[in-house]
Amino acid sequence: MNGRKMFEACTASVADVKAARVGGAARIELCEALELDGLTPSSDLLRAAIMEKGGMAVNVLIRSRAGDFVYTQEEGEVMRRQIREALDAGADGVVVGALTPEGDIDENLCRLWLDEAGNDVEVTFHRAFDRCRDRKSGLEKLISMGFARVLTSAGKPTAPEGIYGLKELVGQAAGRIVIMPGGGVKSENAEEILKTTGAKELHGSARKGSNHTQSGEVAAIVNILKES
Repeated sequence: MNGRKMFEACTASVADVKAARVGGAARIELCEALELDGLTPSSDLLRAAIMEKGGMAVNVLIRSRAGDFVYTQEEGEVMRRQIREALDAGADGVVVGALTPEGDIDENLCRLWLDEAGNDVEVTFHRAFDRCRDRKSGLEKLISMGFARVLTSAGKPTAPEGIYGLKELVGQAAGRIVIMPGGGVKSENAEEILKTTGAKELHGSARKGSNHTQSGEVAAIVNILKES
């Protein structure tokens, strides 16, 4: 896996995307409805984001509804089509996640989505991972299936709360998959998260108490990554 340190900004509007670019984010996760923990963005938002992205990579959240991460086959097919639409529109990668009713990784749906994305597209497994009943086993499944990274707070509400669990996951991953801490990541705690966990990528909305991504907060986190 690429060892480059980088910040991924969670964005839900064109203004967020612009702020992430100005602040120096390497990549964005594009979604809508952050109050619902994120849903698949509209095609209009995706096209506008791609026009605004500059040199950033654009990864698109594929989540067709709010609620849990246990999906029917029909819902899985809807999200498979959303993956194709996102990639056809110019997205660089996609962000997905599904669990079985028992709390394991849903390998059938994940393989469906990975196959749709193709071998040349980076696919991230999102924070559904935090609801796995056995994250160590779940991580091995994600590695075996070919996921590029997993966004996680190690089962805790925020990355700072899950900092030691994140450290364990980074150690288990051993470079086979990127462990990307997310949830409550701010400039005030980014250095501690990086040093304690050994992670090389961080994810956050960089809102700094606002309703929108703040370019100054993005820049502060990016500088911490550069200096760490």
